[in-house]
Order: sequence, then structure tokens, then C-alpha cells
Amino acid sequence: MIILDQALKARAAAGNPIKVAMIGAGFMGRGIANQIINSVPGMKIVAISNRTIDNAKRAYLEAGIEDLKIVATVADLEDAIALGQYAVTEDAMLLCQADGIDAIIEVTGTIEFAAHLVMSAIAHHKHIILMNAELDGTIGPILKVYADRAGVILSACDGDQPGVEMNLYRFVKSIGLTPLLCGNIKGLQDPYRNPTTQEGFAKRWGQNPTMVTSFADGSKISFEQAIVANGTGMKVAKRGMLGYEYTGHIDEMTKMYDVEQLQQLGGIVDYVVGTKPGPGVFVFATHEDPKQRHYLNLYKLGEGPLYSFYTPYHLCHFEVPLSVARAVLFQDAVLSPLGGPVVDVVTTAKINLKAGETLDGIGRYMTYGECENSEIVHQENLLPMGIAEGCRLKRDIPQDQVLTYDDVELPEGRLSDKLRAEQTAYFAPSKTLALVK
Repeated sequence: MIILDQALKARAAAGNPIKVAMIGAGFMGRGIANQIINSVPGMKIVAISNRTIDNAKRAYLEAGIEDLKIVATVADLEDAIALGQYAVTEDAMLLCQADGIDAIIEVTGTIEFAAHLVMSAIAHHKHIILMNAELDGTIGPILKVYADRAGVILSACDGDQPGVEMNLYRFVKSIGLTPLLCGNIKGLQDPYRNPTTQEGFAKRWGQNPTMVTSFADGSKISFEQAIVANGTGMKVAKRGMLGYEYTGHIDEMTKMYDVEQLQQLGGIVDYVVGTKPGPGVFVFATHEDPKQRHYLNLYKLGEGPLYSFYTPYHLCHFEVPLSVARAVLFQDAVLSPLGGPVVDVVTTAKINLKAGETLDGIGRYMTYGECENSEIVHQENLLPMGIAEGCRLKRDIPQDQVLTYDDVELPEGRLSDKLRAEQTAYFAPSKTLALVK
């Protein structure tokens, strides 16, 4: 959104920057902090929380900020913000509760912990920018209900592929075409990768091996495409998505999809492997007007019926501040659920699993995630990937079998389970459920 640069400059000129707090100071969080501090006039990152406070300090120090204030209470944090200081804390709830913060960027990659944070931030009327497709793809629709009632924006972010896809989707719609496929271009897809196989790559780039594994084994892209589906109403053509491998250019793939099938499904989300330009995103769309199809052909988009639009990059942390500005200044979400879930991510055995074992979660050794249409998830009582960690197996599960709720015992007392059950009931036909008090 080009207007954002001028709007942010106006806030800078007025001496009234958007005040942002960030929870999570890992590899991506440090990049976001550096970007805001050194490249975004009109925005200030006033506080950072991390479970290890040294990492919160590191995010500031790497960006050139050395005068830091350690805070342990809401009052201390509010005082620091009022005095123009930069605050760090191990207690993320302080950021959710304190006055003087316009928006929270959530970069923890967790689900249960993040669920508590987001619910608190909403209760304290703060906009939330999620760099957390796992949370969004598990309980995003019900969190959006709470956010709407509180009058705040809950949004995925620019820069991450889902946000880039949604920007492209909105552009394509705005020029009169009908998007039928939102896609993500991957370099690798192997559901059996684990933190051991990905350790070398993770070390090279200073990343977490479990996060890198979630990219490689397909869990991450499943969550990403699920939230695109939930924000557009699109479905998946089959469990796990089509996932074509193709080494040519994305423009050449328009003939590989059945347009009638895409239309019958109301559009699909998908991914491709090895295709150029990677690692970008794409939208395939149609146009009903033969006059406009003639122009599209003239403009080198071909004869249709599918026309290819793509963004050849995604710049993750560089673009996240734009999401904050969109929410705070224009009440515009980059990407959020339209309503109830359309696509979910289900838990699939990465190895042969044994009764009595406790599942180890996303990007680890035991399971991987696959997209499935939500109606089938409910019909078959399938276990969401975002709920799987910590569940105890009641029976043996063979490799590549999808798990159901009947296969596991859930841990007691988790907010994420409560919100997931509430989401299912809230969006069920002809049913309502009082929201959590």
C-alpha cells in the first residue's frame, strides 16, 4: 500500500509515532526490531518481551539501541513508555496489558502460549499482528470473533507468503478478474524431514531447527495456505493439496489445472515445488468479459482461461511494519478469517507411532501437518496439528495415517483446546455458544 509511507511520515513529523510492542525475539523478531528502529519513520518499538530476557536485549542491541529499561510490572512498563525509554521484560503479559501501546506483533511461533497472549491483548483493546500461521490456522476464526467484538484488528502480516498472496489476491480482484487459485512456490517438500536432518541448514542461517523442519516437512505451508483459504473462502482440491512439481516458470502452469474443478470448489489454495520464480507466490484468475480477455492477451498474459499473476519474492520482516500501519492507521487487516474455518491442518504420522507415546508437535520427529477441508475434518473428527503437541496416544498409528481425536488423550486445562471447541460450536450450523468470559 503506497499510501502508508506518507501516512507514517506524517506521524513522524507530528512527533506521534505508532507505538509497537513485540513478543518473541528470535531470528525473525530481531529482524523486525531492526527494521522498525532503523527504516520506519513514524513507528517506534517501545517494548520487547522474550522468555529469555537476554534475547530481548539482543534485538535492541543489534539494532543500535543500548539504553534499555528492564521492567517487571505494568506500572514500570507504562512509565518507561511515557519517558520514551525502550523496555525489555520476560513477562509478555505486561505488553498485552499496559497502556501506551497501539499494537502487538506476536512472533513466538507457539499456540498455547500465544493463545493466552492474544486473548489478553484483545481484552486490553490492542491490535494484533500475527507472524504465527500455526495459531491462526488452529483457532484464528474464534480469535477474530473476539477481536471484532473488542473493535481491534487481528491480522496476519505482510511479507510472509500468506500476506503477500492476499495482497495479490486483492489486487487481482480489484482489476476485475476472479481469482481461482492462490498458490505458494516452494523449493522443497519432504514430509519425513526432522530437526536432525535440518540441523545443518538451520545452523548456517542462525535459525531454529524445528522451525526449519516445519518448512521442509510441509507443516508450515499447510498452515499458511489454510489461513489464505480461511481469508478467501477457497478450499483444497484434495488432502495435502495438489503440490505439483514443475521446474519451469509459473506462467506455464495455467494449463495444468482444471478450470471447471476450480470454479466448482469456489477456488483453491495450493503450492508448487521447484517452480520459478521462487520463493514467490501466485494467483491464477479468470475474466468473463471477452473484450477484457482481448486486452489481457495484448498485455502478454495469454489467451486464458486462466491468467497468471505472481510476486517473485516475499520479504518477511521488511514488510511486517506495514501490517502494523495498516491496522493502526487504516483499520485494514492484511489477512484474517472471513468467518468459520474453511481449511484446517490435520495431524499425520511422520513415523510409526506407538500407544502411550506423547506427541512432540510441529516441526519435530513424530508428525507433520496436511491441509484438509474443514467439513471433512469435522465429519471424520480429525486431530488439528495445532492441538497435537502434548497429546498421549491411545493406540498405535502407522506412518502417514491421519490422527483423530479418538486416537489421543488431550492434556488438561489448555486454553487452545477450549477455544478450538468453542470455535467448532460457534460456527456450527444453527448453533451458538457463549464466548469465554
